[in-house]
Amino acid sequence: MRKTERYPVEGSNALWQMYKTVPFLKVIKNFLVIQTARYTPWLPMKNWLYRHLLGMKVGDKTAFALMVMVDLLFPERISVGKDTVIGYNTTILTHEYLIDEYRIGDVKIGDQVMIGANSTILPGVTIDDRATVAAGTVVTKDIAAGSFVGGNPMRVIYTKEEMEQRKKAKQTID
Repeated sequence: MRKTERYPVEGSNALWQMYKTVPFLKVIKNFLVIQTARYTPWLPMKNWLYRHLLGMKVGDKTAFALMVMVDLLFPERISVGKDTVIGYNTTILTHEYLIDEYRIGDVKIGDQVMIGANSTILPGVTIDDRATVAAGTVVTKDIAAGSFVGGNPMRVIYTKEEMEQRKKAKQTID
């Protein structure tokens, strides 16, 4: 189960009530910073924008590929470890606005994680160190360290232990 905080709303759907939960000027600032970062090819500048203008925690040598979309409303709830790669056009969400409620949850991505292109990471998810997420995956739950996951719905393809066994078997053959 994802770790999210739930807030009920009354009246129209939660998205119509967005500016009761997030200041309009914050959304405008975040939009401008995120759009600039999405198209910036210079990784140090991209990380600086995320850290200093959005309040994200971003580790050294982490690489956000072109067109990565971080959460517009609560980017400060995203933390990414060092030496991690976030693939092209990946979306990282920390909020969900539904009909009768909205949910907010931290996204924690560990060190040396590889996230393939066009993946979506939902709120309240933790991806532990050295995990690999296949391209196009919808990450709906926590991922253990060293695991390889993929698909929609997401499933574990190899655990850390299975990956280590495969590497040993390959070394024996070589």
